[in-house]
Amino acid sequence: MQHTDTIAAPPGDASQGGLAVVIGGSGGIGAALVAQLQREGGYSQVLALSRRSTPTLDVTDEASIAAWAARLAGSGLPLRLLVIASGVLHGPGMQPEKSLAALDAAALAQLFAVNATGPAMVMKHLLPLMPKQGRAVCAALSARVGSIGDNQLGGWYAYRASKAALNQLVHTAAIELRRLRPQALCVALHPGTVDTGLSAPFAKTGLDVRGPAEAAAQLLAVLDGLTPQDSGGFYDYRGEPVPW
Repeated sequence: MQHTDTIAAPPGDASQGGLAVVIGGSGGIGAALVAQLQREGGYSQVLALSRRSTPTLDVTDEASIAAWAARLAGSGLPLRLLVIASGVLHGPGMQPEKSLAALDAAALAQLFAVNATGPAMVMKHLLPLMPKQGRAVCAALSARVGSIGDNQLGGWYAYRASKAALNQLVHTAAIELRRLRPQALCVALHPGTVDTGLSAPFAKTGLDVRGPAEAAAQLLAVLDGLTPQDSGGFYDYRGEPVPW
């Protein structure tokens, strides 16, 4: 995995591949996406950016996002793929709510900061780095539980709401992106239940739980199959549309 503050176009024609950037590249799915992209070899460089990279990129710190945007802009390489794989569901003293009585303002603010506001700031600073001509893709990892139309069970207020907000931000960004970069895509992806620290406490028996490597390969295959007409959509790991 590449954690670097040096970005340079390689010699020869390889620079035509451009940059692939994974935000949250140290997490379970993010790291698997980076590894898969490196194996496929379709990009000049694959960068894993997170709070563990050098320099760090923290989605709750807009200055760190802007600093990385400046580095990427100076690389001479077009940004061809941006995957926003950062997210939070639970943490110390913070668990998905089962009822309104469990709602906590601080937890709501934290989940919105990481799951919605952070990705919005990433798109603000990095989508302008995509080339004006040719294919480029931005994908934000969302979740089916963020679907309002699919919500039959209730609960998980903060996570559901923050992912629903992310979906709206992605859809709106796609409309603007289409005006400026008609061959580019911006989509939300539901990765399914993946064997990571985020989902481990909630992976019930009988669910289709997949390993990060398998999930990463499926998600990238979905992106490979999308066209500019699919921009602004919400898709699962099989490429099927998810209700808003």
